[in-house]
Amino acid sequence: MAFKKTLTAEEALQKARHYCAYQERSHQEVKEKLYGFGLRKDDVEALLGKLIEEDYLNEERFAIQFAGGKFRMKSWGRNRIKSELKLRKVSDYCIKKALKEISEDDYAAAIEKLSLSKWENLAGEEHIARIKKTQDYLLYKGYEWETVSRVMKSLQGK
Repeated sequence: MAFKKTLTAEEALQKARHYCAYQERSHQEVKEKLYGFGLRKDDVEALLGKLIEEDYLNEERFAIQFAGGKFRMKSWGRNRIKSELKLRKVSDYCIKKALKEISEDDYAAAIEKLSLSKWENLAGEEHIARIKKTQDYLLYKGYEWETVSRVMKSLQGK
């Protein structure tokens, strides 16, 4: 059985810098990584402070990048993005700031495109089932009920 080598604080700091430089990380991800190096709580807290000070770690920047990426790449709605950021222990302030970065026009266009695509994919389905499945899909993606209702009304008119 191989034993995992515990890193010194300086070695862990170098690895953490590299880890954070590669892509934006949440404080929680970095904290878990540092504990994974076998460090104690005092060392982890000190290194987190140092990474924040050196601007390798920035919760607001992470939240904005995460929200924008998930919206653009996966067409997630605000509810899904918000809950995923909460899972990563991002502050409410940073979550609000990140969600404000998504423009209303892009948001409306995204749900419109998603709903139309799903609606067309279900063309062979019974009308009621088609409505329910499209609606459930949009809610699963994280769009707000009011927005989904509005889009569904316009879809049924087509």
